[in-house]
Amino acid sequence: MKTLKQIPCGKTVTVTKLSGEGPVKRRIMDMGITKGVEIYVRKVAPLGDPVEVTVRGYELSLRKADAEMVEVEYVG
Repeated sequence: MKTLKQIPCGKTVTVTKLSGEGPVKRRIMDMGITKGVEIYVRKVAPLGDPVEVTVRGYELSLRKADAEMVEVEYVG
């Protein structure tokens, strides 16, 4: 299973599972990242942190540690 951290720029993926615990998982869900939602990876910073994505029509920057908790699969 791939995580959001491993997805290259320009790819669209669907969230299959969130693996965080407690407040961390809640924070990710509050940002609109929930199971079944599509995420477009816009940009990855040179050192991999942060990852810029588009989710539910808005842009979001995620830390590498948070992106690692989001399991995804490619759309189509």
